[in-house]
Amino acid sequence: MTAAVLLALAGGGGAWWWSQQPANGVVAWRTGTLERGSLQATVSASGTVNPVTQVSVSSQISGQVRNVFADFNAEVKAGQLIAEIDPETYEYRVRSAQADVDAARATVLTAQANAAASRAAISRAQTDLAEARRVHERNQQLVAQGFIAQSEADRTRAVLLSAEETLKSTQAQLGVSEAQIKTAQASVAQKEAVLAQSRVDLGRTQIKSPVNGIVIKRTVERGQTVAASLQAPELFVIAQNLSDMQVDASIDEADVGRIRPGQKASFTVDAFPGQTFEGQVSQVRKAGQNVSNVVTYVAVIAFSNASGRLLPGMTANVRVVTDVRADALKVPNAALRVRIAGVEPVKVAENTEANKPIPSRDGGQKDSKPAVTPSAPPGGGGGAALAEFRQRLVTELALDEAQQQKVDAIYAAARPEFAKLRELPEDQRAKARERVLGDIRAKVAEVLTPAQRPQYAALVAESAGRQSTRGRLFVPSADGKAVAYDVRLGLSDGTSTELLLPPNSPLAEVLQPGATVITGQPSAAGAPKPAGGAPRMPF
Repeated sequence: MTAAVLLALAGGGGAWWWSQQPANGVVAWRTGTLERGSLQATVSASGTVNPVTQVSVSSQISGQVRNVFADFNAEVKAGQLIAEIDPETYEYRVRSAQADVDAARATVLTAQANAAASRAAISRAQTDLAEARRVHERNQQLVAQGFIAQSEADRTRAVLLSAEETLKSTQAQLGVSEAQIKTAQASVAQKEAVLAQSRVDLGRTQIKSPVNGIVIKRTVERGQTVAASLQAPELFVIAQNLSDMQVDASIDEADVGRIRPGQKASFTVDAFPGQTFEGQVSQVRKAGQNVSNVVTYVAVIAFSNASGRLLPGMTANVRVVTDVRADALKVPNAALRVRIAGVEPVKVAENTEANKPIPSRDGGQKDSKPAVTPSAPPGGGGGAALAEFRQRLVTELALDEAQQQKVDAIYAAARPEFAKLRELPEDQRAKARERVLGDIRAKVAEVLTPAQRPQYAALVAESAGRQSTRGRLFVPSADGKAVAYDVRLGLSDGTSTELLLPPNSPLAEVLQPGATVITGQPSAAGAPKPAGGAPRMPF
């Protein structure tokens, strides 16, 4: 009895499931549509709203805070007194240093007096020496005439020698006195330096604002003791200008290569939900920050805060516009995630295989045009990217006719080099292609005027961030089968991705605006009937 009931239920379920199948047997794929429109690539990050310039005011000396003259949100001027440390200790140090200076100056006066006494002694010694020399010379003459004895001449000679030594001694004493004067003067200079330092420390008891601005932080109270022995304690933070502010956004290392100064950015803050604020990237700082093995770089987003609504420290959710396509062929991202086993991609004709038939959207065959122009370099955007870049050069740099002809000649001369890239191994193509493009960029720069070259460098930097990738699309044919195509992809906004098609590519006839692409596998109700016509059980 139980077996019969189970068999009846199984048969009923199978009959119901079979009744849900499409009558024509066509697979009911989930599909999307190719569209043409604007596409905007962005990088999302979080950051903090900060003043462009903020100054941390600290104390260079230790002591007890006697007065605080500025509070939060107070507008201050440069040189304005905002706090005061008890100056009594430093006043006594100034008095002590002044007394030391006075004592040192008295020592200088003493040394100068000793030097004057030494000079007087030298004069006296010189007089005595001159007198001794005259007496000795006269006695020598009298000895020669026989009027006095030789012993008298010897005595006066000894007196003369003694006078000479006395003169030398007094001269040496003068040298000592002059050295003492210099030592005393040096001591005065040293004491004056100590006095000046004491006066500087006394002046530092008055904490003054270094800039004009607004106090956005105050960490000191009256009666608080600050210690500056190890590091200067922060007392105030003054924002110099809150009308022009910035967001310091942390950019992931995978996205920092797409961020450049001058790009537009927008951000939101929790304080004003639903409102978007506009800014511009002003700087990408090169110092990486490693937090928990995650490397980020700071991008500075400058913006105007004329209304004063945004306050320092607010958390901002930033979106930086890295690139824009005004008229892009867009494919839903869901279509790029589809994988259908057993369906191999259709081989699209290359330059050397023109007019090769490819399957059409209805499953039939039709002739194709050459897939790629001779200027299409493999492995990076193809001729479409080069043609677009060439058009931007003409438009944005305002190239004259002669410059355009030279640029076209440079591209034409590079076509054989691009053709040779197909003969290289896959792992060598990217490096060789970059070398060819580098030669092209250098030659184009020589054609430009000095005024055009800075803008050209900006265009080259921008195009460097426009890297293409490979993808695969599945298109449903008329009989319900999936046809696969390998394609190149450009920008993505997270929902849609730019589809890059080379000029004159046969794919342009298959993958055109309005074309249907598969975005998902069929549901259970749309699954094909099993072979042999027997219903498949739903369990």
